[in-house]
Amino acid sequence: EVRLVESGGAWVQSGESLRLACAASGFTFSASAMSWVRQAPGGGLEWIASMTAGGGNIFYADSVKGRFTISRDNTKSILYLQLRNLKTADTAMYHCAKGLRSVVPRGQGTFVTVSG
Repeated sequence: EVRLVESGGAWVQSGESLRLACAASGFTFSASAMSWVRQAPGGGLEWIASMTAGGGNIFYADSVKGRFTISRDNTKSILYLQLRNLKTADTAMYHCAKGLRSVVPRGQGTFVTVSG
């Protein structure tokens, strides 16, 4: 069974940074592309970043390009998302998902609140 558990969400001020983590289990993490998606309050799911299994290809949504960095540690089965220069519009529940540009399956999420 695929299990994805996100952590690291917090309440921060605009311009600050944060690192999210996603602990994966129940599948071969090192062989799986992974993604981050988010859902703002009252909004729909938004794909924001993906990384192929070996990390050789990385993709970002325009809304986060240049500010967010996706990375992974295949030895620990952990996916990361470094968030920099956060804006109020980044306030959302952040989920990791298995697959490339995927929204399912995904974890329960970790909430990031950015105040101005």
